[in-house]
Amino acid sequence: MFRKLLDKVVGDGTPPGFTGTLDKEESVVVAAEVKGGGHLVVTSLGLWVPAEDGYRRIGWHLLSKVTWADGVLVVIEADESGEAGDAVLLTDKAPRRYPLAAPGKLPQAVHRRVTGSIRSRHHRELPGGGAWFVQRKVPGRDGIVLQVRADPGTDPDAVRTVAAEVAIKIREALQ
Repeated sequence: MFRKLLDKVVGDGTPPGFTGTLDKEESVVVAAEVKGGGHLVVTSLGLWVPAEDGYRRIGWHLLSKVTWADGVLVVIEADESGEAGDAVLLTDKAPRRYPLAAPGKLPQAVHRRVTGSIRSRHHRELPGGGAWFVQRKVPGRDGIVLQVRADPGTDPDAVRTVAAEVAIKIREALQ
């Protein structure tokens, strides 16, 4: 109630032209203008990016890698491509580049949120390559999620088998 009143008086922190719809408990941390149009908006639940139909939020747990160099934020988003027991299998999308007009504290805020979502990470060699096993906190959900992202060329059956086994071991260790 108080938040809605405050937002009406001072605004919700979103930049001009932002058309995304924040969740009730979502708050803006920082925003920066993207050269060529739109804004990146860091919130408590994720990174809002310009999209063809307005804006869309990428949850912190679905940002595989974010780098900042030479005024450009490069974002690699992951898709949840399947499950193996209690593990979520991820596949990386192509990197997206966002040149920022005046980044301010946005790169640091993104770094802090992405790394803050990670509770543990481990790379394991598997047939044909390997995979990253990452335990993450997902904003708005209780507990930790095991995510597994295979390196290119890794045997997908081996990834699913080992991911399911690791998920069982984690669940047993927590009981």
